[in-house]
Amino acid sequence: MARNKHLGSSLNSFLEEEGLLDEVEAIAVKRVLAAEVAAYLRQNDVRKTAFAKRIRTSRSQLDRLLEPDNPSVTLQTMVKAARGIGKKLELRLA
Repeated sequence: MARNKHLGSSLNSFLEEEGLLDEVEAIAVKRVLAAEVAAYLRQNDVRKTAFAKRIRTSRSQLDRLLEPDNPSVTLQTMVKAARGIGKKLELRLA
């Protein structure tokens, strides 16, 4: 019987071995930001067009940001969106 080489390993080590860790981490960060921005828009009754104008981006860029699984959004748009909801996007190297 063959043993599972991943048995007892962490999810991070598995994802790293499979070459997926960077992508999964990036998508997780974007999903959190998308959820925060969507909640802000709902709670404050702010329309997407008005918010996009306020953070000086296009409505289509904002739509890409709000789509949790769409990775094609710029870091600049993410920073603007975070600032637009009164938060700060922090990146750090550990």
